[in-house]
Amino acid sequence: MKIYAVNGSPRKKMNTAALLESALEGARAAGQGPVETEIIHVYDYDHKGCISCMECKRLGGASYAKCAVKDSLAPVLERLTEADGIIFGSPVYFHGITGKLHSFLERFLFPKAAYDANYSSLAPKKMPTAFIYTMNVTEQQMVAQGYPDIFRHMESFIERIFTKPQVLHACNTYQVKDYSKYKIESFSEPEKAAYREAQFPLDLEKAHAIGASMVK
Repeated sequence: MKIYAVNGSPRKKMNTAALLESALEGARAAGQGPVETEIIHVYDYDHKGCISCMECKRLGGASYAKCAVKDSLAPVLERLTEADGIIFGSPVYFHGITGKLHSFLERFLFPKAAYDANYSSLAPKKMPTAFIYTMNVTEQQMVAQGYPDIFRHMESFIERIFTKPQVLHACNTYQVKDYSKYKIESFSEPEKAAYREAQFPLDLEKAHAIGASMVK
């Protein structure tokens, strides 16, 4: 069994990456047999989004149901297609996932959506999925500004192709480790620090449980 985490953050050691690593740890701990895990950092790859070449829809074509673009991302997309579970993660930029992850998902998901009447899935298996979001806003602000509705657009495509993703919203996260070095006056740093100390360990536990549930 192979479970992947896809880190849509440019950072490899901050909130999103930490939660994804906890989820993978949960997957390894829950396995009755060997469970392989791997985290993919999308910012490591020089890739574009979908270029609308339509080769993934060409009947009888060599690239039917898979992306035809040959770049550094191509072998990663091939490996993910054969995964047994995928956990996506992203910080929230302008109310949505990062542009880099959005481009990644265009390349990964679009080839697997058939252009039939039901937009059926062309994926080889209905693997479990999850999506972890990290954001600077509080939970109340997230709801008031409609973040979950925006997130559900991409989640609906993942559900159509694979399965409905489990979702974790990690709110009011730290953006930097030392706020004294930056001009940030829109919130109280001491209050944010106290919230993080109490809440982030709980978010790590929730991520751990998501990974475990994929294996179980």
